[in-house]
Amino acid sequence: MDVLRRAAALAEEHLAGIGDRRVAASLSYEDAVAALDEPLPEEGEDPIVVIEQLAAVVGPATVASPGPRYFGFVTGGALPAALAADWLVSAWDQNSFSRVSSPAAAAVEATVERWVLEAMGLPLDAAVGVTTGATTANFTCLAAARHAVLERAGWDVEADGLIGAPTVRVYVGEHVHASLLSALRYVGFGADRAIRVPTDDQGAMRADALSLDDGPAIVCAQAGEVASGAFDSLAEIAAKTRAAGAWLHVDGAFGLWAAASPSLRHLTEGVELADSWAVDAHKWLNVPYDGALSIVADRAPVRAAMSMRASYLPDEAGREPIDYVPEASRRARSIPIYAALRQLGRSGLAELIERNCALARRLAAAMEELDGAEVLNDVVLNQVLVRFGDDDATTQAVIAAVQESGEAWLGGTIWAGRAAARVSVSNWSTTEGDIDRLAAAFADGLQRR
Repeated sequence: MDVLRRAAALAEEHLAGIGDRRVAASLSYEDAVAALDEPLPEEGEDPIVVIEQLAAVVGPATVASPGPRYFGFVTGGALPAALAADWLVSAWDQNSFSRVSSPAAAAVEATVERWVLEAMGLPLDAAVGVTTGATTANFTCLAAARHAVLERAGWDVEADGLIGAPTVRVYVGEHVHASLLSALRYVGFGADRAIRVPTDDQGAMRADALSLDDGPAIVCAQAGEVASGAFDSLAEIAAKTRAAGAWLHVDGAFGLWAAASPSLRHLTEGVELADSWAVDAHKWLNVPYDGALSIVADRAPVRAAMSMRASYLPDEAGREPIDYVPEASRRARSIPIYAALRQLGRSGLAELIERNCALARRLAAAMEELDGAEVLNDVVLNQVLVRFGDDDATTQAVIAAVQESGEAWLGGTIWAGRAAARVSVSNWSTTEGDIDRLAAAFADGLQRR
């Protein structure tokens, strides 16, 4: 169709310039709304006109987040094979909830399940669900955990809910990510009821400070603190949870991919001993938004928590995608994940992760040499925290200057009570030259301050 060829041409034009364009949007939200502010058309328009208008009006309001100089929110780019596969997903338009609705999507998802477990060294009989992001992946895993710990206490939470159920204690580190707290709300545990375990100066949960009793309990550890990249002591935490009969969940939104790297795998020591894991694909695996993985070692509790049955739905033996995530009707997110893993292979995946970490260390070294800059974290992964000057205002001004310049985009955070720039190196296409441009932009912003 002509409209598809035109869309492909516009997409290629967009991507061809993404490495050199300003990273921040050229058109503000307000201006984009104004440009789109017209009545719903009475008559339909030619599809090519619609696509060209979208590119002309909405395109300038996009952020170059798939490009090599975007360092915010631990955002990956889109590997060529994954992006192309995503186009096919839209063209095929499969409802991927079952083998009946889409044999293709179900078969790819089964393969992705095996490949992901092999890549990360997780139990090969674990169940993998393909969902939207780490928030929903955490939710899925916590729903499975809720089922398991309450079943051991003689309570059927799927049938009877939480009213009158035995109390479940949930333990999180002081640096728990906001998405996991949201997931705790969704499963009915409440974010504020979670017991906060003290962390060290890098934000990792102190295993020696974790004290469990014999009641139903879920421990939520982290593989990769969102600002510092620090890892909890997973082997020690796993030993304590197993001794207490508790469930161990690992929020590894981006850091869990370190398990696929021979040189970084030591950071995840003991991760295979957990009961569940959540990890994004649209971060370090570099697939288009959205895609994430919920992984549960025992299929029974996740199927009990997630499965959906009705007279018109398939109820056959064997693996059904609908049993492992909360979404029923959904696009075939597993296909771009399959394409990314096939393009990279085991060695390419490890190289991508290791190269990004080396680039993070390169930036940290440059910042250590820059007068007025201070690196606040131990750069063990792909995260770098930088503070500029002696006050928060200077750091915030440097971040704003870099954003406004268009040279790069990154956000800020508060670390140990002080403002810091948070740099996440997660893109497959980022080079040493891109890191050097960011370092120069920091230096220029600091000088202007």
